[in-house]
Amino acid sequence: MNARLVKLALALGTLALTTNCTATTNSSQTQSSQKVAQVSNTQTIPATGNVRIDGSSTVYPITQAIAKAFNTERDSKAKVAVNISGTTGGFEKFCAGQTDISNASRPILKAEMENCSKNGVRYMELPIAFDALTIVVHPQNDWAKDITIAELKKIWEPAAQGKITRWNQVRASWPDRPLKLYGAGNKSGTFDYFTEATVGQVRASRSDYTASEDDEVIANGVSKDPDALGYFGYAYYEEHKGKLKALAVDNGKGPVLPTRETVEQAKYQPLSRPLFIYVNYWNAENRAAIYQFADFYIRKAPTTAISVGYVPLPEEVYRIDTVHLGNGKVGTVFGGEAQLNLTLGEVLRKQKQF
Repeated sequence: MNARLVKLALALGTLALTTNCTATTNSSQTQSSQKVAQVSNTQTIPATGNVRIDGSSTVYPITQAIAKAFNTERDSKAKVAVNISGTTGGFEKFCAGQTDISNASRPILKAEMENCSKNGVRYMELPIAFDALTIVVHPQNDWAKDITIAELKKIWEPAAQGKITRWNQVRASWPDRPLKLYGAGNKSGTFDYFTEATVGQVRASRSDYTASEDDEVIANGVSKDPDALGYFGYAYYEEHKGKLKALAVDNGKGPVLPTRETVEQAKYQPLSRPLFIYVNYWNAENRAAIYQFADFYIRKAPTTAISVGYVPLPEEVYRIDTVHLGNGKVGTVFGGEAQLNLTLGEVLRKQKQF
C-alpha cells in the first residue's frame, strides 16, 4: 500500500459506518481505535516473526499461493505458514488467539463471534474471491451429466442414511450401481454451506460417507471410484479435472455447469459463495508482518484467484478491503449467518455499507 492509500484509508476510517458486528464491545472498539493510530507505521517497520494461518481447505489454494509469493518475493524475515483444519476448526484456533489469519469459506457465525469477543480477539473480515461449489463424479460415469437440488437433498439429507445407497434410487434412469459418497467434514465451512443449500438446514447431513476437511482426500477418492459422487470447491476440480467430471446443477431453471462466467452472471445458484480471510493484526510481536502480508494478499488476490480456479471479486471490493485493512475496520457485515445465493454485486453492496 503506498503512502497515498494509507492516508486515504486513515481518512476514510473516520467516516466508517456503524456495522452489525454484535461481537465487538465498546471497550474493544476503543482499544482498536487507539491501536489503529499505529497502523500507518506498520508499512515501514521491519516485518519479523511468523504469520500463522489456518482454516478452510477451499481457501487454502489461493492463500498458499500468495504465501509462497510473499515468502520468496519480499525482503523480509517474516515467514507465512498455512495449514488446513476446515473453516470451523480454523475459527476455533483463531478465536482462541492461536492463529493470526483464518481462511473461511463462509462468514463467521454468531457463536464464533462471541468466542472471539470473549477472548479479546478482534477481526477484520476481508472477502477475497468467489467459489463455485462443484459436484463431481468419476470420468467413467457415463449416466449422470446433471443433478437437481432436489436430488442432492435426496442423497444427502439425514433420512437418506443407510437407505439411499444406489444410483437408481436417486433417478430411475440411472443404473443399479452402488452410490459411494465423498464430502466435507463437519468442521468445514463447505459442509455448513452445502447442507444449507441442498438439504435446507445447516449441518443436517447423513454421516455414512467418506468425510474430510481436506479436499484433496475427496478429489483422490472420487477419482479412483467409478461409483463415487463428491463435492468441494471449484479450484480442486480445476486441479484434478483430467480425472474428474463435474455435473451441471439444476435449481429449477435448467442444468448449469460451474464456470467463471456462470458465477459472474449469478446463474450457478445456490452453490456460488464468497470466500474470506479474517485478520487479527493486534499481536504486539508480529503486527507488522501480519499487516504487510494482508496488504500483499489483497493486491495479489485478483490474479491469484483466477490462477487457482476461483472468480475474482469486483475491483472495488479489493479497494474497500485495502481501506478496511488500513483503518483496522473490525467486524462482519453478515450478521453471524452463512447466507445463500449471494452474488458478486451483493457482496460489493455489503462492503460499501460496512
